[in-house]
Amino acid sequence: MRPRSAALLMMTPLWLVLSAQTRSALFIGNSYVTTNDLPEMVRLVALSLGDTLEVMAVAPGGYTFQQHASLPATQQAIAQQGWDFVVLQEQSQIPAFTPELVEENCYPFAQRLVEQVRANDSCTAPVFYMTWGRENGDAGNCAAWPPVCTYAGMQELLRERYLFMAQTNNAACAPVGAVWQQVRAMYPGIDLYIADGSHPTEAGTYLAACTFYASLFRRSPVEAWFPVSLGATVGAQLQSMAADVVLDSLPTWNIGTSDPDAAFTWSDEGEGVVQFQAGSVVGQHAWFFGTEGGSDAIAPVHVFGSVGPHTVLHTLTDACGRMDSSWVEVTVIGTGISNVTEASAYEVASSAEGALLVQGGGRGERLWLYDQLGRELRSSVLVNDALRLSGGDHAHLWRIIAPDGSVHTGRVKRSVLR
Repeated sequence: MRPRSAALLMMTPLWLVLSAQTRSALFIGNSYVTTNDLPEMVRLVALSLGDTLEVMAVAPGGYTFQQHASLPATQQAIAQQGWDFVVLQEQSQIPAFTPELVEENCYPFAQRLVEQVRANDSCTAPVFYMTWGRENGDAGNCAAWPPVCTYAGMQELLRERYLFMAQTNNAACAPVGAVWQQVRAMYPGIDLYIADGSHPTEAGTYLAACTFYASLFRRSPVEAWFPVSLGATVGAQLQSMAADVVLDSLPTWNIGTSDPDAAFTWSDEGEGVVQFQAGSVVGQHAWFFGTEGGSDAIAPVHVFGSVGPHTVLHTLTDACGRMDSSWVEVTVIGTGISNVTEASAYEVASSAEGALLVQGGGRGERLWLYDQLGRELRSSVLVNDALRLSGGDHAHLWRIIAPDGSVHTGRVKRSVLR
């Protein structure tokens, strides 16, 4: 289920502030996914905090991105529905191999999987699962590639390569390995590895689950459910560490970089006339000028009908239904349209029949018409030197943006242009 509802908060993606969220996630990987049933543990963490997560996994032991890219079961799972998230986990050693081997055996197939995910649903968010270095390094590859001889060396390479895959594929990264590293440093008494020095204990899987909850829902897992066997102290420590590492550094993990941004600028033109400009031109815009109406334009001009402070809210919704909002308080000193600049290059006048005639355009300019309170009535692209527009009975103010970017405003004249 994709985020559709909204609440009005400052500079916050609106789907993130719902009292309860419902999401779906497909996990593609191997035994690092299936050990202790990581997807189910993420689901339980979410459920305990009031959120719903539908999960599914395709994770044969030891599988690589290359194998998944051509595995029918993986393709069928991707195509099963429009997932909110598809988690991608490479075989645990491959991303730490030499640059040449990673370039050949990892990156191309990571890209192919992302392309397959987006071909099924362009709104699905791919999420790379940053895994952790082996407890004492990768002994099997140490002689041929010394950087992986230690945990620290292997972990550094895994972090670097997973972040590279996230950034180059415009995807997010769930930084399980980074949280794992912090837990090893801060709480050495917590055993994260089983005897093989690679796979996670229940504590290690719970750490991963908290990290995924924070990464997918962008909420803290603190006070979430935890396995009874961990004990309250360890559970709380893992929750807090996941929250700190993920939520304090969302841009580091490439989380939220594709979100809509409703930020905007405005300028006071005097006499109650305020020009607004959205920072992004892509998406559906909605402006609310307090009790004085609204607009769906990218750059509306509003004439406030009363002095004093007015709260202006702008929301931006992208093609996937994700929404962001931003607001500002505009203080109007005086109102009216008497001081609107008349541009000599253009002229707009009404006819006795209620039509509008525009002169001076015809070169691709964009025209907006507003009523006496600055509410947008319509917009049009000028294609003729003298353009006749119907429905101009209530137009009092006009604005034109010329091809060179210059902005012209004026009052509609109550006479016929000849």
